[in-house]
Amino acid sequence: MVFGGSLRANSASCTKQLRSTRALHTTAPRSSLSLGTQIAARLASPRHFSTSLVTPARSSPLLYSPRWSGNNKPTPPAPSEPENEAAESSSKSVKLDSADDESPAGSSAQSSSPPSSSSGGDSNDGSDPPPPSSPQPTPTPSSIAKQSVPEIYPQVLALPIARRPLFPGFYKAVVVRNPAVVAAIKEMMKRGQPYLGAFLLKDEHTDSDVITDINSVHPVGVFAQITSVFAANSGTGDDKEEGLTAVLYPHRRIKITELIKAGEHTSTAKVQEETQTVTPPPTPTEGDVMKIPQGPVQTSFLHKHAISIVQVDNLVTQPYNKDDQYIRAFMSEIVSVFKDIAQLNPLFRDQITNFSINQVASNVFDEPDKLADFAAAVSSGEVGELQDVLESLVVDDRLRKALLVLKKELINAQLQSKLSRDVDSKIAKRQREYYLMEQLKGIKKELGMESDGKDKLIEKFKERAASLKMPEGVRKVFDEELNKLMGLEPAASEANVTRNYLEWLTQIPWGQHTPENYSITHAQKVLDEDHYGLKDVKDRILEFLAVGKLRGTVQGKIICLVGPPGVGKTSIGKSIARALNRQFFRFSVGGLTDVAEIKGHRRTYVGALPGKIIQALKRVGTENPLVLIDEVDKIGRGINGDPASALLEMLDPEQNNGFLDHYMDVPVDLSRVLFVCTANNLDTIPAPLLDRMEVLEVSGYVSEEKCVIAEKYLGPQAKEASGLKDTDIILEPSTVDVLIKYYCRESGVRNLKKHIDKIYRKAALKLILDLGETVFPEPVLATSTGAPASSSSADPQPTTIESQEPPANEPKEVASEESTSNESGDRKTVTTQERKPLQIPDDIHVRITPENLKDYVGPPVYHKDRMYVSPPPPGVSTGLGYLGNGSGAVMPVEATSMPGKGGLQLTGKLGEVIRESAQIGLSWVKAHAYELGITKTPEEQFLTDRDIHVHMPEGSIGKEGPSAGTAILSAFVSLFTKTKIHPDIAMTGEISLVGQVLPVGGLKEKILAAHRAGIKTILAPAANRADIEENVPESVKIGIRFVYVEDVREVLHEVFRGQDIVERWKDTLSL
Repeated sequence: MVFGGSLRANSASCTKQLRSTRALHTTAPRSSLSLGTQIAARLASPRHFSTSLVTPARSSPLLYSPRWSGNNKPTPPAPSEPENEAAESSSKSVKLDSADDESPAGSSAQSSSPPSSSSGGDSNDGSDPPPPSSPQPTPTPSSIAKQSVPEIYPQVLALPIARRPLFPGFYKAVVVRNPAVVAAIKEMMKRGQPYLGAFLLKDEHTDSDVITDINSVHPVGVFAQITSVFAANSGTGDDKEEGLTAVLYPHRRIKITELIKAGEHTSTAKVQEETQTVTPPPTPTEGDVMKIPQGPVQTSFLHKHAISIVQVDNLVTQPYNKDDQYIRAFMSEIVSVFKDIAQLNPLFRDQITNFSINQVASNVFDEPDKLADFAAAVSSGEVGELQDVLESLVVDDRLRKALLVLKKELINAQLQSKLSRDVDSKIAKRQREYYLMEQLKGIKKELGMESDGKDKLIEKFKERAASLKMPEGVRKVFDEELNKLMGLEPAASEANVTRNYLEWLTQIPWGQHTPENYSITHAQKVLDEDHYGLKDVKDRILEFLAVGKLRGTVQGKIICLVGPPGVGKTSIGKSIARALNRQFFRFSVGGLTDVAEIKGHRRTYVGALPGKIIQALKRVGTENPLVLIDEVDKIGRGINGDPASALLEMLDPEQNNGFLDHYMDVPVDLSRVLFVCTANNLDTIPAPLLDRMEVLEVSGYVSEEKCVIAEKYLGPQAKEASGLKDTDIILEPSTVDVLIKYYCRESGVRNLKKHIDKIYRKAALKLILDLGETVFPEPVLATSTGAPASSSSADPQPTTIESQEPPANEPKEVASEESTSNESGDRKTVTTQERKPLQIPDDIHVRITPENLKDYVGPPVYHKDRMYVSPPPPGVSTGLGYLGNGSGAVMPVEATSMPGKGGLQLTGKLGEVIRESAQIGLSWVKAHAYELGITKTPEEQFLTDRDIHVHMPEGSIGKEGPSAGTAILSAFVSLFTKTKIHPDIAMTGEISLVGQVLPVGGLKEKILAAHRAGIKTILAPAANRADIEENVPESVKIGIRFVYVEDVREVLHEVFRGQDIVERWKDTLSL
């Protein structure tokens, strides 16, 4: 709406000129005319042409001869001199003058020249429309009366159109080569029936003037009027015309119902697409439209020609409400897109301007169907999309499809504009750089500063290579590349590639290594300084070093540290590097999906680089560093290959002595590199890669170890980082114990470190708030005008920069007062002086106890260790689980029954393995129902009318694993025998379908959780006895009785010890 209105206001003067032009029956040529107007002026040049004069068909003999509306012929207007010459020289033009006829453009100027159109093959079918219609004067001998177009025209000449469909209201010129079609068109013009049907060919690569098969064209086309014809290629002398150019004006949509007569291929036809123009003829009133009787009387003369004749029906646009919000929204968007395209494409701007001029008398929103046709006609969209717009009879659907075509046109215009701007800017930048570089060269040459940089570069490479112990093959490649660089121009692209390659080749530490320290005493001291506990890991590292001390090398070993987050895997790698006196380099492969990160890029790629391991050798400068590969269990796999497979060559001791990087393309010896990998679990590590590693499990810390770590390492570090190093602030051991039990139960100490840091930060804040700014004043910085007496004259003077501080969010009055009070509000002082820490008074004493711990870290995260303290109801047992954060947990299992059909329902966010354990447990109980005393006879049906529901509390926490099998089976037996299980008994173990108890993992964390919860008896698989006795600290096992079981019968006898049901089981369920 805004677009149309803005153009209407700019076209007032154009309308006056167009009306005067219509009265003079001429077209005034101007250099600023649109493309369609220029084509119209070209067509008005002296060429063979004739105008189409329309007469409604009637059932009378006059149909086949010229018909005049009056008794006397009107006197035609006096033609101009070029027109007289054209009339005298044209012996092949066809004319028929009638007072009732008028060209569809509504202008008498069309009688002397074809309508405005533009050729261009596949160009947009839209150009400038003819002048808008104005009130017609009284007919005079020099004016033509209003035409009438037949509403019913059942049979028409079918003319196939290639490449683009026609749209009602938009001109198009076609070139016809078929003699039969040319003859038929000429006779149609003579008889006053210049109407035909134009249909788009389905195959865009074919071009024909006749239709031999009805399936070769789209069934929906347009009913078009031939407004004018002229020779396509006139010969000289007695030569005949080779074809005919016809200008078509489509009136409405039609559909083929039957192919009455198929044409014959006598010659091919070349379609010359003219840009369709707007301005349909004035819509005739009901009195002006003459109804055509049914029957082929008006086209019977066409049957004598070898052309295509089809039976057609009119297609009418379905009724619509122009005030519908969807239609108006579509139209607004189309107009907006028109405006955007007009800013990018001058041709579109010209076409849209003329379309807007044509809409001066009416609002563009009054005819949404015409707006959709115009949008499709002026765009260069896909043929299928344009045909869909033509076939759409629902207005909102037509608008939607037209908007899609326009959007694509806008995207193309934006892309073209962007490409044009980018190319222009690059060309201008390169030209400017070239000119400046040439001037710089000339200036240096005049001053005698010009030097040959290539010779210095080659000398630098030779000096580097002389200090390295390159292998023979690498030395040969280096000499070849150096000779190549000497023969290349410095500005050549190949010279840059060769220079970069030589840079990398001479920066790899060939033969350079650091002396190693295999002292066991030194290594033990370093490990104890950095870590507390982890006895197994430390012993394994010392064994590793002892072997290296005897052999003189530790090559051929790849260590993989596996454990939960925060247990110190990365810091252990750093400690090993310190103990061995090796350089340290770390990189993470978590989420890595590109093989090139490991193996490097090919040198043919722009910006190619070697892989991470080559970059590590360049960074550390030695052949024997310790390379820590973090998160090896989270390595990805994408479209650029499998990095895990690429790691095989790098980590295999049998292959990495000749590691071949894609960029270096020479073998690099990695056998002296000590690789240490870290992972959280081994399940996601590929088996071939895991086979090359020596796995060391770092299971985590117990509470006693965490307390010592907090006292020796975490507390002092956090205290110093908070600026409280020399302050009397004590974190009591009992407070740390409460912190571990109720805030940080993870196996690692990372979360514990965060909480201790938070405690000291909060203590620092309270210290500042209590003592105030008088005790801790802000230091006074020296200004540019003067400095305090205490400042040294050697200190650099501060400067000021423009302030970029955001404005305050306070009201304007308050903000203005603050700005006036600050004299240098628009400038900020900058300095290079380091701020010194403040001295804290000696009389400050702070104690952090369990009572005031809540003031520092908030309420406890964990409130209780187990849900049931008193004996729970039947159907409840206690299991032990291993959480994803590396900690254990006491997990109750609840089971109940209800009337139903024998189904099993599981809740609590249980994984697939736990669900299978529940199915196994229920099946075992059903199979042994008689032995358990649940049924009275072995043949009695059980649970046929009852449903079972199993739930594990804390439903928001996902639970997975097989270790809950014994707990679930015990809950089933307790439910069906109506016998309670004592809450001090916990169990873990996987069960089989025949009742065997299988071993599980995570025993250390599970027993630690049971110890924290006060569990007195733990039932564990007998296969885990050695693991518990060896790896679980004695301090954790104090007060807990361990019962090792191999069968579920042993579990049941132990769980229900002292109950009446056990006496019966001695006979039926013996051990």
